[in-house]
Amino acid sequence: MAAAAGPGTRTKTKKKHFVPQRVKVLRSADPLLRVLGWGINHQINELSQVPQPVMLLPDDFKANSKIKVNNHLFNRENLPGHFKFKEYCPQVFRNLRERFSIDDQDYQVSLTRSPPTYETEGGGRFLLSYDRTLVIKEISSEDVADMHSLLSHYHQYIVKCHGSTILPQFLGMYRLSVDNEERYMMVMRNMFSHRLTVHRKYDLKGSLVSREASDKEKGKELPTLKDIDFLNMNQKVYISEEAKKDFMEKLKRDVEFLVQLKIMGYSLLLGIHDVQRAEQEDEEEVKEEEEDGESDPVASVGSYGTSPEGIGSYLNSHKPLGPGDFDPYIDVYAIKSAENSPQKEVYFMGLIDILTQYDAKKKAAHAAKTVKHGAGAEISTVHPEQYAKRFLDFVTNIFA
Repeated sequence: MAAAAGPGTRTKTKKKHFVPQRVKVLRSADPLLRVLGWGINHQINELSQVPQPVMLLPDDFKANSKIKVNNHLFNRENLPGHFKFKEYCPQVFRNLRERFSIDDQDYQVSLTRSPPTYETEGGGRFLLSYDRTLVIKEISSEDVADMHSLLSHYHQYIVKCHGSTILPQFLGMYRLSVDNEERYMMVMRNMFSHRLTVHRKYDLKGSLVSREASDKEKGKELPTLKDIDFLNMNQKVYISEEAKKDFMEKLKRDVEFLVQLKIMGYSLLLGIHDVQRAEQEDEEEVKEEEEDGESDPVASVGSYGTSPEGIGSYLNSHKPLGPGDFDPYIDVYAIKSAENSPQKEVYFMGLIDILTQYDAKKKAAHAAKTVKHGAGAEISTVHPEQYAKRFLDFVTNIFA
């Protein structure tokens, strides 16, 4: 049965999904990824046996669940002989998933039905769930500590704003140990679409010092462009006044929350889907497949194809989506271009990199950059209040 929606969440349609089965974790070349799939499968099954607490307690924000497996005899062809799996704050993340209207069984299927794949676009290496709805990011032990200090504030904020935010949606945090190698993983909702291809991508901080993509980056198929590139290309975001007002209200509220926690260094991640270009690409792909005598109905998940099982089971129970259409229940960061915009586009906008607090290292970097560039320069290392003001000023001007 689908988990109840958090307070204030949209109750447009009751979400449907298939009857859960014990998910078989498929083989992956990376033993740590196999352990991730097994561990999440195990944890969700365990959690489903435990009633949800009426309210979270301070201890829930320090809790963890650990399992150590030695010389096991099950699934030997897929899993290492010895491994450890640790989930941080399981009840807190379970509660967050519910508040973000992500059903635990869909979460489980997205991460374990098929292994996630590595994406390396834009310099950062991260994993994408096979149905493209979740991002798994490798983080450091310092990030885990930062997350622990942030988590109760973050949870409180998500409750207060009823999950209506453009902050990252943190859904689970894990430690995997195989052969004395440890990795920490954070699972978040994908800010981009599981079905609409992103054709241009920007990472915007509102700073102009060293904020231009390198020639090497620009040579990539989907480069991560920056503030100076955005200005040089005369890029604009064409959304309705109502959508802009709604977006800016969320953004200002989120940024105010980050300032209170002395957090800075965050960016606005902006992805742009060009509807006309996607239609042309689809036509070319269909033509090529017809010429080759091949046709795979699930091949174009990134564009307009049918999504795989999991999130797809929800989508497929509704009317098919046309070019440039998206389901706001899943693509929560998406905004359509306004009716009178120069071209039909879909924008994906969310805040990323929110774990950097203004600590001693940042203060030292600020002092060094001020000496180099002068006190009035638009450097990225400034006090949280200054950072927020400059960031909001820049973002306000990205709209047409």
